[in-house]
This record gives sequence, structure tokens and C-alpha cells, in this order.
Amino acid sequence: MLALYWIASFIEGLGVAQIYAFLPNRLTEVGVAAPDVGPLVGILGSLFFLTGLPIIPLWGVWADKYSRKAVIIRSALVETVVFGIIAASVAPWQLVVGMLLVGFQLGNSGVMIAAIRDITPRHRLGLALGIFAASSPLGFGAGPALGAFMIDGLHVTSASVFALAAALSVAVALLLAVASKEVRPEHVPTGSTLRLAFGAVRGVMSDPVVRWLFVVYGVVFIGRQMAAQYMALLVHEVEHTSLEVAGSVGLVLGLATVVGAAVSPVGGWVADRLGFRRVLVGAIAGITAAFALLPLGTTVVWLAVAYSLAIAFQAVVGAMVSGLLATETPAERRSATLNLIYLPLYIGGIAGPALGAGVVTAGLRTVFFVAAAVLAGATILAVLFARRTGGREHVARTAPTRSPETPSAL
Repeated sequence: MLALYWIASFIEGLGVAQIYAFLPNRLTEVGVAAPDVGPLVGILGSLFFLTGLPIIPLWGVWADKYSRKAVIIRSALVETVVFGIIAASVAPWQLVVGMLLVGFQLGNSGVMIAAIRDITPRHRLGLALGIFAASSPLGFGAGPALGAFMIDGLHVTSASVFALAAALSVAVALLLAVASKEVRPEHVPTGSTLRLAFGAVRGVMSDPVVRWLFVVYGVVFIGRQMAAQYMALLVHEVEHTSLEVAGSVGLVLGLATVVGAAVSPVGGWVADRLGFRRVLVGAIAGITAAFALLPLGTTVVWLAVAYSLAIAFQAVVGAMVSGLLATETPAERRSATLNLIYLPLYIGGIAGPALGAGVVTAGLRTVFFVAAAVLAGATILAVLFARRTGGREHVARTAPTRSPETPSAL
């Protein structure tokens, strides 16, 4: 199951990363003037999450009440539609439609994490979540690398890149339908969907640990998403290439995400020994430093190294947040909480690019300096969180685990 979920997350990351890497190219192909590309990248980036925000709690409720498997497959099918529309677009408004639909493909990662938590022994949970967390960074590396090869090596347009992503998403949906099994939650919710959805949100807001984590994670995502939208443009600026080619975008983003995927399991292994909170604080501080270095870069190598550090630490942050929620949330609320794990991503995904679209008018590199300042604030919040709630991690780490017969994800 871990392998199947890993593949699904990898392919989703591959396609989404291609949007980050080649959306400027696609905008140029459909007739957007070069001076308008920067602000439009930020605006369209916000649309990623705008439509999906109101239905975040519903995916988790539907998954727990009816079928986690169906909700995960739904995501792959919507990905197919999204990437297909982006590939077929011939006008800017059609790209807008495709980006608005991205919100309906999200909501699967929390469901997969909840399922992994239910089939993994506690003493191996950090490693399992670290391995799963590596899937998205690897996908984010493979997507730009593959797209760059297609655009500059095979001399096709970015439309062909997104068409391939659509085909891969269909394959994932078929694989999940045939090979995956249903993993039911320990506590299956009963009652109306809306009542359960609002109850899940109330549960998140009422638990101080979860509330702290969501705030910290949200601020991290504001800084992360603010800058991520503009990495491709920064690469083009540094190497003085036009938006009609891929340039070194695939190299920089690809190397960064491969490094991130390699580091993520190590972060999980260390957290099993030192504690999730300590590793969380260190990882956010690491992202802050990396983003502060990015706008100082004058070579592609500098950008590749700095962004590699940023993505590596980001992967560790994701694993730490997942681990803390999985171990410190009461069993009756665990699945619902994990299903809402990317609520901060949605909020940060809307606020970050929108903020970036305003800041970029003052200069492309200004975006990265402001993003680093936001992440510095997240580091301070993480330190406060660790100091105020540190006692609960000790209890969770010494509490009895599930019975030996619990099936393992590894």
C-alpha cells in the first residue's frame, strides 16, 4: 500500500511541478505578453487552491464514511482532466479554467497518510512517513527534468508535456483501481456529511497542539508557495534565456527535488530518536536560510544548491507535521485531522502566490527576500510551539503501540 500511494503521490507531484516549471512557457504559447507573465504566474498559482478550499473537510469525511480508495482514485482522474485542459488550451481564459479545477484534484494526500498511519506500527511510523514524504519531491524533480528534455531535446511545446502528464494520471487511476485495497479507519464516522465536516474542523481548532501545528505549517506554506511560483523565472533571469525554451529549469528543479527526496527519510529516522518537534524547528530554520540565499545567486549552480536545501528541509517539515498529528491526536479524531492536514497548504497556496504577485512588481528577487522573512516568522512560531506543547510528545513516544498483529506498511 505504501508503494501504491507513493506512486500516486509521485505522479501528482510530477504534473504539478510541470505547472510550476512551464506555466510561464504555456502563457507565452497562448499569447500572453512577456511583461504580464510575472503577475499572472502568481494569480494563477492562487487559483490552484481557491476552488478546493471550501471542500477540504468533505473529502476526508467521504473517505472515512464510504471509501478512502475511491477518494484517492478521484484525485487521479481529476488530474487527468486538469492536465488535459492545460495541454489543449489555446487562449489564456482556458488556462484559467484548468487552474480552477486543480482544487478538485487535491485532498488525497491526507487520506493516504491516514491509511498509512492505520497500517504502520508506531515504532516505524517516522520512517514510513519519511518514505512517503519523499514521493512528492521526487515527482517534483522528475516533472521539470522530463519537461525540459521534451521541450529542448525533442523540440515539442509545453502542451505536449502536459498531455503526457494527463496520460500518466490515467495510468495511476487504473493502477489504484486494480491493485490497492480499502483501508478503513479505526473509527468509522456516522451522521450527516456536513455535520461531520464541521465537526472535524472544530476538532482541529479545539486541540491546542493541532491548532499550533496548522498555524506553523500555514505560515511555512505562505513563504514556500510565494517563492516557488517564481523559481522558473529566476532561473531564466540568471541564465538570460527566453520563455520559449526550458533552459536550466529542469536541472535546477530536478536536482533540488531529488535531494529533497533523499533527505526526507533521514529526517524521519532522526525524528524517531530525537523527537519530531526538534527536527521540525531545525527544518523550518533550514528553509529560511535557503530562501534567503536564493536571490543572492548569480549562477545556475548557486540556485540549484540553495533550492535543493529548501526542498530537502520542506520534505522533512511535511514528515514532521504528519508524524506529530498521527501520534498526538486522539484515535477518534486522528483520521479526520490527518485528512485536513493540507488545510494550511490551501490557505498558504492562496495567500503566498497572491502576495508574490504584488511583490514581484518591485523586482523578481524581492519575492524571495520577503518569502525568507515569512519563513523566519514560521521558525519563531515553531520554537514557541515546541516549548509550549513539548510534554505531549514524551507521552506519545512512550505510550503503548498498537498490537503486534497490526499489519505493517513496510
